[in-house]
Amino acid sequence: MPRYMTLLFAVVCGMSVANIYFAQPLLDHLSKEFGIDYSTIGILITITQIFYAVGLLLLVPLGDLLNQRRLITGQMLLSVLALIIVGTASSSAVLFVGMASVGLLAVVTQTLVAFAATMAAPAERGRVVGMVTSGIVIGILLARSISGILTDLAGWRSVYLFSAALMLCMVCTLFRVLPNVKREVKTLSYAQLLSSVFMLFVQERVLRIRAILALLIFTAFSILWTSVVLPLSAPPLSLSHTAIGALGLAGIVGALAAARAGKLADQGHGQRTTGIALLLLLISWWFISFTEQSLLALVIGIVLLDLAVQAVHVTNQSIILTLRMEARSRLTAGYMVFYSIGSATGSIASTQIYSHYGWNGVCWLGASVSAVAILFWALTLRATNAALQRRPAWK
Repeated sequence: MPRYMTLLFAVVCGMSVANIYFAQPLLDHLSKEFGIDYSTIGILITITQIFYAVGLLLLVPLGDLLNQRRLITGQMLLSVLALIIVGTASSSAVLFVGMASVGLLAVVTQTLVAFAATMAAPAERGRVVGMVTSGIVIGILLARSISGILTDLAGWRSVYLFSAALMLCMVCTLFRVLPNVKREVKTLSYAQLLSSVFMLFVQERVLRIRAILALLIFTAFSILWTSVVLPLSAPPLSLSHTAIGALGLAGIVGALAAARAGKLADQGHGQRTTGIALLLLLISWWFISFTEQSLLALVIGIVLLDLAVQAVHVTNQSIILTLRMEARSRLTAGYMVFYSIGSATGSIASTQIYSHYGWNGVCWLGASVSAVAILFWALTLRATNAALQRRPAWK
C-alpha cells in the first residue's frame, strides 16, 4: 500500500471523527443561541454518540457486502450534507437531527480502517492500521482546539461549514485514488449480514477477548478525558478552556506511537506489546493523581495513558482483522461497539465519582479499571495464543 495512500486514509479518518467532537467546547454557545437549558444541552453529545454506535452496527458491516469505494464516498457526501444542516440550523430540532446524522455517518472511519487492512500486504497490515488509527486519535484530540479557534474567529457555525468544505474536497480526492475493488457476489441479505456480526462473537474467542480489552481501556481513557476539565477549571488551578484544550495536545505523542505498536504486531509481538502497554496504563494514573499539585505530572500521565490505550487498540485491530478475511468490516463493527460502551461507561462513572469523592476518587477508579484490564489480559493470554496458532495466515 503506497505511503501517500496510508496518510490520506489517516487524514480522512481524523477529519471524519473530529465532526462528532466539535460540539463539546461549543455547548455554551449552542445553549444560548437555541435557548436550551444548560442541564439539557449535554444530551446533544449523548445523541451524537448513540447514533455513532447505531452506525457501527448498521453501516460498517456493509463494507463486507458492497463496493467499498462507493460506500465510503457515498457516506462522506451524506456527511457533507449533515454538516451543512448543523451549520445552518435555525431551530433546536434541526440542530439535533443534524448532529444525530453527523454521528451516524462518522462511522465511515471504521469502514476506511477495514478497507486499509484489506489493501495492505500481510507483512505491513499492523503498521498501516496503526497509522490510520493515529489519524483518528489526532482528529479527536485536535477537534476541540480547532473548534474553539474557528468559533473565536467566525462563530460556531463556521466550524461545521468549514468541515463540510474540507470533507467535500476529500470526497473528490478519494473518488479519484481509491481502487475500485470488485466484490464477489454475496448471497447474504442485509438482515443476515447484521446477524452475522453477533455470530462472529459466538465463533471467534479472540474477538470476544479483544473486545472486552477495548471496553476496559476506553473506559479508562474516557474516565480521564471526561473529568479532567473539572479539577483544571476549579481553584487553585482555574485554567481557561483554551489552556485545558492545549493540554490535550500532549496526547498526540501517544497517538503517534500507535503505528509502532502495529509494526510490533506484524512481527508477532502483539501479546507482549499489549502487556507492556497495559502496565503503562496503570502507571499513568499515579502521575495523573498529582494533577492538582503539578501540571507536568499530568502531562506525563496523559502521554503514558494515550500511548498505552492506542498501542492496545492498534494491536487489538491488527489481531482481529486477521481472523476472517471476508468479514473485516463486520469484525471492526463488533469490536468498535465495545469501544463505544467503554467510552460511555467511563464518562458516566467519572463525573459521578468526582462529585462524591473528588479527583483522588477518579484516579482510583481509573487505576482500578486498568488493573482489571491487566488481570483479564493475563488470564486470557494462553487462550488467545492457542486460538491464534490454529489460524492460517491470511494473504
